[in-house]
Amino acid sequence: MKAIILAGGYGTRISEESGVRPKPMVEIGNQPILWHIMKLYSHYGINDFVICAGYKAEVIKEYFSNYLLRKADVIFDTSTGDMKVVDNNVEKWKVTIIDTGEKTMTGGRMKRVKDYIGNETFLMTYGDGVGDVNIKELIEFHKKEGVLATVTAVQSPGRFGTFKLEKGQTKVEDFREKPSDDDIKINGGFFVLKPQIFDYIEGDETIWERGPMEKLAREGELGGFRHNGFWHPLDTLHDKMVLNEMWLKGDAPWKVWDKKI
Repeated sequence: MKAIILAGGYGTRISEESGVRPKPMVEIGNQPILWHIMKLYSHYGINDFVICAGYKAEVIKEYFSNYLLRKADVIFDTSTGDMKVVDNNVEKWKVTIIDTGEKTMTGGRMKRVKDYIGNETFLMTYGDGVGDVNIKELIEFHKKEGVLATVTAVQSPGRFGTFKLEKGQTKVEDFREKPSDDDIKINGGFFVLKPQIFDYIEGDETIWERGPMEKLAREGELGGFRHNGFWHPLDTLHDKMVLNEMWLKGDAPWKVWDKKI
């Protein structure tokens, strides 16, 4: 099974970083968040990736072009110019990187890589969010539901406190800091999709989260896999600081690849 990763956006809310690299290449620890996402999939046996690049696509290409050299032990013979890999302890990934354009919308990016997917069920996620999503259970849920698309439903991080202030009212009566309502879920990415979903995407201007997903929901073809574990986006510099702190403390819930399945 293949996994599409949308990695072509600019990332306006983290422009301090995205001015020099695409947002999926912003580092958590010493590796881009894209690597963290791929490690999650790889933990569940998903090692064939199609990356939809766009903004600064060359940064992603250069990263993977040097990946083996950075990770493996090698012997250089300067007299002959030969290089020999002596310890290739590198993930067995197949990475297809397609430049899907800088201004292409999410649905359009997916449609542009249709020919690389084939006529099989596939996975899709965004290149800017991590979580301890159980991919095996997600796929099983999708098969059981028998729908064209399944989205992982996660709890909103609840960035801001909420309160009601009626017209003419000057005092707040009910304030909730980072409210948590189990019935309110947001799109956490980590989709399972059948190839028929490409018929719902018209072209480059199609935003996957609007027309296609809304239509699939109306037709009863959109399943919701409830994930009650950890999930966190990388939207701002504060998000980067939070995720980095977790990683450096050795308390990164999304680092499931050190655990046995």
